[in-house]
Amino acid sequence: MAICPQGHESSDEEYCDTCGARMTGAPAAGVPAAPSGGPSAAPGGEDGPCPDCGAPRTGRFCENCGYDFVLGGSGAGPSQAVRPAPQPTGSSPQPAPWQPAQPSQSWRPAEPGWQPPAPSSSYRTAQPPAPAPAPAGGWVAVINADRAHYESMIAQGGPDAARVAFPPYCPERRVPLRGPETRIGRRRQSRPMVPEIDLSEPPEDPGVSHLHAVLLAQPDGSWQIVDPGSANGTLVNGKIIEVNVPVPLEDGDRVHVGAWTLLTVRKG
Repeated sequence: MAICPQGHESSDEEYCDTCGARMTGAPAAGVPAAPSGGPSAAPGGEDGPCPDCGAPRTGRFCENCGYDFVLGGSGAGPSQAVRPAPQPTGSSPQPAPWQPAQPSQSWRPAEPGWQPPAPSSSYRTAQPPAPAPAPAGGWVAVINADRAHYESMIAQGGPDAARVAFPPYCPERRVPLRGPETRIGRRRQSRPMVPEIDLSEPPEDPGVSHLHAVLLAQPDGSWQIVDPGSANGTLVNGKIIEVNVPVPLEDGDRVHVGAWTLLTVRKG
């Protein structure tokens, strides 16, 4: 077994099986040689934290910012750093078979640590924006708050059910269904993804997952809905649908998600 500059045993004589560091020898084309002091001479030391972001070191590249501990360079993140893939040694364990997620038996906020929004300190008289009209001959999702669904979900119990109150005012919204898909969920501040039907707009439904369900356009002009594995499940006409199983929608079908949200699909 060869020994890499960081002291790991490796069956690959070019790159370390454990950390991906280049083994001793001439550097690859376009890649500068490591400092003469070895990897331990890079900022942060062999076992020290990342000098760029302070995250603990777990290998050659910082898992938080992509810093290269061997070359001492700052990268744009693990997903953008060019790093050799470790070569398998012997037979690798097979991944466990995939199992679809099951909806919760009791309601809970889809995001851990969710806190109800503080009430506004001033009364606002601004009118809500006018709903977007449905395209001629197209489909539209009509969004409302359904108290009967809310009471059914809260009755299931759960550690946070008592903190969730039905919104006293929830104006109706209409979202035209366009393109190959329409995502239903809540936007996440730390990621750029914004669903076409964004249920984080006031009043925010805390029972909706960030990607809760997806409406899929069909070649014949109809639509289907699929739940990719939401925390609290998706109901179509009062029945929970299976995870990752598309369900055809008809004009007037009622889709319930989260703690109180009702989406009624209409064909224009």
